[in-house]
Formats: sequence, C-alpha cells, structure tokens
Amino acid sequence: MIDVFVRDLGSTYYPEIFCKMRDYSRARDMTSNDEIWITEHNSVFTLGQAAKKEHVLAPGLIPVYQSDRGGQVTYHGPGQITVYFLVDIKRLSISVRQLVDQIESVMIRCVAKYGITARRLSGAPGVYVDNKKIGSLGLRVTRGKSYHGMSLNVDMELEPFSRINPCGLSGMKVTQVASYRLCDIEDVKLDLLQEISRVFGFRLHRLDNSLI
Repeated sequence: MIDVFVRDLGSTYYPEIFCKMRDYSRARDMTSNDEIWITEHNSVFTLGQAAKKEHVLAPGLIPVYQSDRGGQVTYHGPGQITVYFLVDIKRLSISVRQLVDQIESVMIRCVAKYGITARRLSGAPGVYVDNKKIGSLGLRVTRGKSYHGMSLNVDMELEPFSRINPCGLSGMKVTQVASYRLCDIEDVKLDLLQEISRVFGFRLHRLDNSLI
C-alpha cells in the first residue's frame, strides 16, 4: 500500500486553501508526500478554467472566484465535504482518466453505504442520483502532480445551486445524502476516507491541521 497523509482542515476560506494547495504542488519534488486535504468551505462559487461567466446567474452576496481547475462553475458551502487530492500520479502509475474514474468510484461506493445508488453520466464528470448531481469533481494536473479534487453534497443548503448552471448544465438539479438518509457529516467523512483507502490502495495517516 502507498502511504498518504490526510489533513482535516475543518471549515475554511476557499481562496486561502486554493493558494496553499497550488503552492504545495508547484514546490513539491520526487520526495514530497502525497496528501489528501479534507474541508468544508465557507459559501463560494468557483469557476473552472473553461467556465463561462453566463453560467453564474445570480450570485447575490456569495463571492465568485476564478480557479485553475478543470470544469465549469460550482458551489461550495457548509455541509458539503470537499476532498483535495495532492498526489503524484506519475509515481502512482495512473493516468488522469484513471484518477477521475477512481474519485468517482469513491463517491459512488460511499453513498451506497447510505442506500443511495449513484452513477456516472457520459460527458458530465461527477456522480448522479436520479439524474440529479450529488458529487462534483475538477482537477488540475501539472508536471504529473494533481491538485483540486471532489465535493460531495452531504447535508447542506442547496438553494445556492439554483443561482448557477451547475457544471455549466442548464436545468441540472442537485441533491445530497441527507435527502435520502439521515446522516452525520463526520460519519460520511470517515466513510469517504475509508473508500479512498480501498479504491486507491492508500494507507492513510491522519495529520493535524497545522497547514493553516
């Protein structure tokens, strides 16, 4: 198994974490640890590199930030688990496509523990339940190193998604684990980490949040 270090950052401000993971990825070398950062962001809309601003319909007081990940526009907020994969995919001997597939598998396997059947949709990265999006992903890979990652809607306020075209898809509805089963976000977080370990073959080591 591969040793990977987990930082549970708690509640965070998106721009700060974005800058830190980008800087970590740019500075790392062959000896740097692979890390997973897990967080709940304060409310924010983020734009991927391909995002069209017209997909942000009515942001109101929620800030909008440009990111360097792939994909379109999405929303992050309390009650949603965001997981960032700061891994050397060259060292792991996996492709970007395999990384995407494995992250989607993690979310599908995790929600299955709550009696939810999720699936992929062709041409629309992420995972879906009854044609509603429950999990999103967007990545950046540079010099064989990845950052950014996935977000799973657990028990959150879904209204802000109505202010955008999620992932650039007009009329796309969103859902969450709590719409199907009562859940505790800390339990879902542990289930996600368990599935990350199983799907990727990682031996996870918990670190404190000294990053910030």
